[in-house]
Amino acid sequence: MDKELLQIAKIAAINAGKILKEGFGTNFNIRSKEGRHNLVTEYDLKSENSIIEFLKKEVPNSVFLAEESGKSEDYERNAIKWIIDPLDGTVNYAHNIPIFCVSIAAEINNQIYIGVIYHPLLDEMFYAVKGHGAYLNDTPISVSSIDKFENAFLVTGFPYRPGKSNYRSAELFVDVVQRGIPIRRLGSAALDLAYVANGRFDGFWELELNPWDVAAGYLLVQEAGGLVTDYGLNPYSIYSKSILATNGLIHNSSAKFLNSDNENEN
Repeated sequence: MDKELLQIAKIAAINAGKILKEGFGTNFNIRSKEGRHNLVTEYDLKSENSIIEFLKKEVPNSVFLAEESGKSEDYERNAIKWIIDPLDGTVNYAHNIPIFCVSIAAEINNQIYIGVIYHPLLDEMFYAVKGHGAYLNDTPISVSSIDKFENAFLVTGFPYRPGKSNYRSAELFVDVVQRGIPIRRLGSAALDLAYVANGRFDGFWELELNPWDVAAGYLLVQEAGGLVTDYGLNPYSIYSKSILATNGLIHNSSAKFLNSDNENEN
């Protein structure tokens, strides 16, 4: 059943990716949601509609938590809950920056069982099934072997709305730079997590993400041998207010760095 659902999720992601490729670099409608630079394009909506319609057809016992259309009203017993970000990296997409993806996860009995992250421009399909490892285009992947925070290659993101959490995120970024540690901000949390799973980055953290930003990537990192908690090293939930995902080897030192001023934001 898991493999069948995985194949369905992969097809849904590929179909949505085709839509995003068609729209990328063209003139399209853009509007703002709550908060500055919290954008939505017509291709977010087209991609999401494509995914949901396909999943409804292929998996009738489905409910949805999706970025643009929200949550299904009616939850059936033992339903498969699909958690969908049809275009993670919308601000990049809207500005013709080729860093974005489709993210689809399947939750069963409150556990993430399937995660798919698809970068359509590079044709990179990251995926995982709980208990069966993580893959990139059918090749097994694993987290990196870097064991010192000072030697790590890191990635993070900032909330789009102004306030204390954004100030704290900027402070941490500056602290990393001042230590001479390379760090990036790609603008797609789903890709950040996929890249930790594949060993491209050694660690990632961010505040105030939504379930659809992290659900698939959370599973990928775990299945690739990494560790995911909140900033305070508490067990992670896709509804947590903070996320720390690493190769495991630098996890404690990363958490110590994040909490170095004794602000513990869980």
